[in-house]
Amino acid sequence: MNDMQWTPIGSEPVPPPLPPTWVDFSGNRSGFLNMVTKGAMLELVTFGFYRFWLVTDIRRHLWSNTAIDGDAAEYTGRGKELLVGFLFALAILVPIYLAYFLIGIEFERWQGFASTPLFISFYAFGQFAIFRARRYRLTRTVWRGVRFWMDGSGWAYAFRAMAWGLLVFLTLGLALPWREASLERYKMQHTHYGDLRGDFAADGWTFFKRGWWLWLLSPIALIIFPLAPFFYAEFKAREWRWWLDGIRIGGVRLSSELPHNAFYGLYWKVIGWWTLLSMIFGAYLGGATALVVQLSGLSAEQLFGPDNTAKSIPMLVIMVIGYFALALALNIVMRVYLQRDLWAKVLETVAVHNIGAAADVRGSGELASALGEGFADGLDVAGF
Repeated sequence: MNDMQWTPIGSEPVPPPLPPTWVDFSGNRSGFLNMVTKGAMLELVTFGFYRFWLVTDIRRHLWSNTAIDGDAAEYTGRGKELLVGFLFALAILVPIYLAYFLIGIEFERWQGFASTPLFISFYAFGQFAIFRARRYRLTRTVWRGVRFWMDGSGWAYAFRAMAWGLLVFLTLGLALPWREASLERYKMQHTHYGDLRGDFAADGWTFFKRGWWLWLLSPIALIIFPLAPFFYAEFKAREWRWWLDGIRIGGVRLSSELPHNAFYGLYWKVIGWWTLLSMIFGAYLGGATALVVQLSGLSAEQLFGPDNTAKSIPMLVIMVIGYFALALALNIVMRVYLQRDLWAKVLETVAVHNIGAAADVRGSGELASALGEGFADGLDVAGF
C-alpha cells in the first residue's frame, strides 16, 4: 500500500509574507557636527568652493549609515564632479544675468517687462535642475552592489512643473497636492533600481485630506509669526509621510509612521539658534563700530560718510567677515538639524515591505553628469 500523498498541481500552500524590514540609521551626531564645522571653516578660507566636497562628505555620511535589511547604501559621487557641473552651469547662467543687466540699462522703461521672461526662464531652469540633480544623486547611489538610475527628460519635467505651478497660483495653492502627486509620479516612474522600475502610488486627494485645514489657516499663520513654524513643521511631516507611503520600486514598497508633530522641535531649535546668532552678530557689529570709531577719532556718521571712504574700509572688512561667519554658522545649524537630525527622525519611522522582490535584481543604467547639480547650486535649489 502506497502511503504517499500527492498534492494537486496549483494547490501548493502560499508562504506567508515576510514581515516588513525597518530602516536603520546609525550615524554619529557628534561626528557629523565635527565634519560640518570643519567644512564650514574650509568654506570660509576657500571662498565657498569647499562646499562641493562638504556636500559630498555629508551624503556619504548619511548614505553609509543608512541600512536596509542589514546592508548600508553607498554614495559614489565626488566633489570634483559637482565643481565641474557648477562651472558649466555658470557658463550658461552668467550670460543670461548679463543680458538682463544690459537690457535694464538700455531700456529702463522695459526693465519690468524684461523681468517677467527672466523669472520664467529661471523657474524653468530651476525645475530642470531639480530633476537632473536627482538623476545625478541616484546614479551615485549603490545598494548591494546595484546602482539606482533615472531616465526621462528634465525639460519635460520642467514644463510639467511650470504648468502645475500656474494652476497652483490661479487656485491660491489649492492645487498643490495634485501638483506634488503628478510631479512625484513622473520622477518615480523614471526611477530605477537595476532592472526594477519605480512608481508612485499616492494621489493628490489623499494629501489634500491630510492637510486641507493647514491651507485654510495659513493666512493666520502668516500674520501671527509664532504659529508659522508649527504650521510649516506640521505640513512637512504630513508631506514626508504621504510621499514615503507612495514609493514603489518593483514589488518593494515603503510605509512610514512619522507623527504629525515630528519636526516641531527641529524647526524651533533652528529659529532659536538663528535668533541667538543674530544677536551675537549685532553685538559684534556694535563692538567693532565702537572700536573703529575710537581708533579713528571720527563719529559713526563721519566714518560711513562719502568723504571718508578710505577710513571706512576696515569697518567694511569687519562687516564682511562677520557676515560670512554668521552665514557659515547658520549653515552648520541647518545642516545638523534640517539634514542630519531630520534624516534620522524620518528614517526611524520607515518600513520596507516585500524586500525579497529586490533579491534578484540586475544592474542597468548609465551614470549621469553633474550639470543638474551645477544648476541647482547656481539657482540655489540644491537638496540632499
